[in-house]
Amino acid sequence: MKEVRTVADVIRERRSIREFKADELNIEAVIDLLEDAKWAPNHGLREPWRIILFHGAGKEKFTESVLRTYSPDEKAKVAEKMTNYLMGIPVHMLVVMKEDPRQKQWEEDFSATSAFIQNFQLLAWEQKIGVVWKTNGYNWHPAFREAVGIQPGEKIVGTLHLGYFEKVPQAKPRTDIREKMTIYS
Repeated sequence: MKEVRTVADVIRERRSIREFKADELNIEAVIDLLEDAKWAPNHGLREPWRIILFHGAGKEKFTESVLRTYSPDEKAKVAEKMTNYLMGIPVHMLVVMKEDPRQKQWEEDFSATSAFIQNFQLLAWEQKIGVVWKTNGYNWHPAFREAVGIQPGEKIVGTLHLGYFEKVPQAKPRTDIREKMTIYS
């Protein structure tokens, strides 16, 4: 009999996964998850997100693009370790949005893109696929942005690493919501 889990269960169970099994992810399964994630709330149905996926041999492009952001000295120290780490992750995904010069629209689009990413993370978790949402310094580095095809006027909202996992990290405590709440009655 299939286990029944509520949305609340999935939200509470989801963890950021940083260690992945080497098993390949079916890219069509990832696309199916993205098809469901696109139902995130977004103002004016602008659907402000764009996705760039790196899997299989494409992981080399992602890894090389990250390494371009290191100085020669840094690269000499970390290139092998970073290459092994990044090549060991089954799929890398960049979620990008067009930056609207109008502040209200920019904030709406950033919020919608963040909701899209959270939808994706929850949907992936439900399928036992782990995700970590990163905002590493290379996201802003011109060499990385150029190498992965980020256009002028676009923002990388997140770099997501995804794959199957063996260990689920322990939940970290959360603050009681009442401590972050003001109620006017």
